[in-house]
Amino acid sequence: MLKNIDSDIWTLDGDRVTMFSIPFTTRMTIVRLSNNQLWLHSPIAPSAERFNTINELGEVAHIIAPNIFHHLFVGDWLAKYPSAKLWGAEGLPEKRPDLKFDAVLNDSTEQIWENEIDQLYFQGSKILPEVVFLHKKSKTLIITDLIQNHDPVLDNWFWRLVKKINGVLSPKGGVPKDLRMTILDKEIARLSLEKMLSWDFEKMVLGHGICIDNNAKKYVADSFSWLKA
Repeated sequence: MLKNIDSDIWTLDGDRVTMFSIPFTTRMTIVRLSNNQLWLHSPIAPSAERFNTINELGEVAHIIAPNIFHHLFVGDWLAKYPSAKLWGAEGLPEKRPDLKFDAVLNDSTEQIWENEIDQLYFQGSKILPEVVFLHKKSKTLIITDLIQNHDPVLDNWFWRLVKKINGVLSPKGGVPKDLRMTILDKEIARLSLEKMLSWDFEKMVLGHGICIDNNAKKYVADSFSWLKA
């Protein structure tokens, strides 16, 4: 279902997928820019119904793959909207040579949406650096894998236990412990965190799990408290 987060920003939940046998919910974020063009973040599995839902919001102009794991369906959305620009995190053009990326997202990328959406290349992990975004008007942080908050209602006891051990089970979600172990350059990760916390945000949309509707900055700071140690 399409959920309105605030003015000109929505989420659309997708199907559950598995990675390393672990079940994950999926979520796409849609922002309507001031020129009425749509910015799609981490597209979910396509369907005619989902295409129709998006078409009612505006013209798809930008498709965002924010890290090297969230690319599975961007080709399907690009095929549906061939005039859209495809933006991918570093490493994706090499991983998906079948796709034509218009630009690679990092700190030096020209931000053509910078008046409405801020972006940060959150570094430190050799395995999963991620581009995070801030929709300024709604004060909403958009995160894919860096922070997760899985709904316990959706899993059986085994996966609830696995996710609790990994530190990503709601209401006490956070940065997955397996991801923490890949952050070897803690200094650059701290710099990324400081910049992210300097942004003005109150809500947080997550790619996996229950979103945070208020006091999101404290939630982010608490999720990364281990990094300051």
